[in-house]
Amino acid sequence: MASCIEIRNLTHDYGAGRGVFDVSLDVQDGECFGFAGINGAGKTTTIRHLMGFLKPDSGTTAIRGRDCWRDACEIKRSVGYVPGEIAFPAVGTGNDFLDLQMERARTHDRAYRDYVCDALQLDPTAGLKAMSKGMKQKTALAAAFMAKPDILIMDEPTTGLDPLMRDRFLELLDERLKAGCTVFMSSHIFGEMERSCDRVALIKDGHIADVKDVNEIRHNHHKEFRVEFATREEYERARALGFELAEDRPERLQITFGVDDGDIALLLNALMEFDVLWFKEIKHSLEEYVLTVFEAEEASKTDDTDMTGTTGTTGTTGTTDTADMTGTTDTLR
Repeated sequence: MASCIEIRNLTHDYGAGRGVFDVSLDVQDGECFGFAGINGAGKTTTIRHLMGFLKPDSGTTAIRGRDCWRDACEIKRSVGYVPGEIAFPAVGTGNDFLDLQMERARTHDRAYRDYVCDALQLDPTAGLKAMSKGMKQKTALAAAFMAKPDILIMDEPTTGLDPLMRDRFLELLDERLKAGCTVFMSSHIFGEMERSCDRVALIKDGHIADVKDVNEIRHNHHKEFRVEFATREEYERARALGFELAEDRPERLQITFGVDDGDIALLLNALMEFDVLWFKEIKHSLEEYVLTVFEAEEASKTDDTDMTGTTGTTGTTGTTDTADMTGTTDTLR
């Protein structure tokens, strides 16, 4: 499949170890691509480069073959964008703002705009200045979705939304994905990405730590089953069965066995001969995977520091991570 979004060796160094460094990613047409990391990891900086708000120190970003810095104005007309921090221009009501956005997106489908507003339970007649954080987030989402863009780029799109509205957002997102839309979104809610994304990139300290196919988590062929035994003797006997011991809790008489799909029946048959108090499959999630990767990264850093006894630092440049739809602030215009 063709790459819709291409990031090649992107570096933007703010100094003191802040920024993004040699980031390379490809997002295919029609793919929902998640971007995960803690605050300050580089998610927003990467997204602002895609929207043409920041010029790379080195490397390139491109959308459908167009350079994101050089062709920023053209790209913005075809991309639905939700910034991480929202500030609206002084145009009055939500309707006034959505009218302005429709004009710039060159769309006239008011029926779909009303559909999106209804789905998000948004009253666009309210004044922008009087809106709560959740209302502002809904307005930004409505502006991004209402033109039915082929590409959606969203930075923490459900910030400020209650669980019901998050579900409504995911339903709208599913509709766009079924229509062939390409999505690049960051989120701190791993359940959202696990439900919707095809792949997720993990970024830590400005570097890509891993890129994971979410289907490998949803349909993991290696399963884990936790078992608690009635007596110490049963527990000790089970340890000698020969199955992988993914986790061992002798103080609780518990063993977590790791088995491939084809060996599950063998494990179950073997356990029929034991006095078992309870048996539970351990479901793995994207969140667990992310934490495992990040913990391994931290352990690796600690090992490197122990070996050298020193850590490197870089100086500050005086720049800050601020850029947006106008190139200066996170203002939706």
